[in-house]
Amino acid sequence: MVNKLGIAVVGFGWMGRVHTQAYARLPHHFPQLPLRPELVTVADEVPGRAEEAAERYGFASAARDWREVAADPRVRAVSITAPNFLHREIGVAMAEAGKHIWIEKPVGLTAEDARAVADALGKAGVQGTVGFNYRNAPAVEAARELVASGEIGTVTHVRIRLFSDYAAHPEGALTWRYERERGGAGVLGDLASHGVDLARFLLGDIASLTADTAVFIPERARPTGATAGHTRAVGGELGPVENEDYVNCLLRFASGARGVLEASRVSVGEQNNYGFEIHGTTGAVSWDYRRMGELAVSRGTSYQDQPVSTLYVGPGHGEYAAFQPGSANSMGYDDLKVIEAYHFVRSITEGVPYGPTPADAVASAVTLDAMARSAEQGTWVDLG
Repeated sequence: MVNKLGIAVVGFGWMGRVHTQAYARLPHHFPQLPLRPELVTVADEVPGRAEEAAERYGFASAARDWREVAADPRVRAVSITAPNFLHREIGVAMAEAGKHIWIEKPVGLTAEDARAVADALGKAGVQGTVGFNYRNAPAVEAARELVASGEIGTVTHVRIRLFSDYAAHPEGALTWRYERERGGAGVLGDLASHGVDLARFLLGDIASLTADTAVFIPERARPTGATAGHTRAVGGELGPVENEDYVNCLLRFASGARGVLEASRVSVGEQNNYGFEIHGTTGAVSWDYRRMGELAVSRGTSYQDQPVSTLYVGPGHGEYAAFQPGSANSMGYDDLKVIEAYHFVRSITEGVPYGPTPADAVASAVTLDAMARSAEQGTWVDLG
């Protein structure tokens, strides 16, 4: 028997659409779920945006104020895809109202914010899933299994990169993303948060780190109206970019492994160049997000001149079988969010967490705070 799960989406920019589409696809890819999402209401403060979303995607109602969602008895689960500075207030309120939440990273601006949301969920006894979607790639799950099984020996070091050009244009509008008070720590929250989650997912806890950050486009023009995504603004009043365009970080893992994490939002010529290379005492494994279904793997006993082969992931890896029948068929970004929606609804169904949890968000945020502190002080920071 299939029961309905009343869903609300708060904040309807691009990510709000991604969540909504993931809910719509869920029954097709995971028909075994006994709960089926029902789009109850959508909230966004921009005039007309919620109403347009309701008409386009079939929400039963629309609202300007997210507080209406918290008070709506029809809603059992909420996607929080509003800007970062609203995550804590909305997340805590929804948890206290007894709603399960699927919240986008970085879950607020600081570790304190992420911890407040996690604590509220724990006290309310409701489930929470966090938008660390790259760990959902079947190839990433396969890499984790290779590492855990010892097939590349003992991990010695890893390099994680997240390079993008979404903020590279100097005419990019000075939106909330570039303000410390509303956007937090810039590229640390936008991209490095994913890098930290991948590092922990693949290799375990981070013990200490040292970081350096930079702002390469120090001023941008203020937008004259509502924005969504990465809008350009020409001729507006210039204001300062208050948070980071770039970060690089040296990591020491509790296992003894070493790592390098580098992220940039202003890398001209780089479009979503995300990935990692993990080296062990007898082999290596690497992944490029832009070739999502492939792993480059080296394993054996040669040590020197050991060949590298390509592993095409297939139905035996992660949730691949829910999307494609055989190896080397392509998956995309939106598919990773469908997997995330599956983890969320499964968590609600079974009452136990699946996928990245608020605890993972707290651990990531603690690491990001440590990066910012290290860059400011010029020192190593202990996470123990």
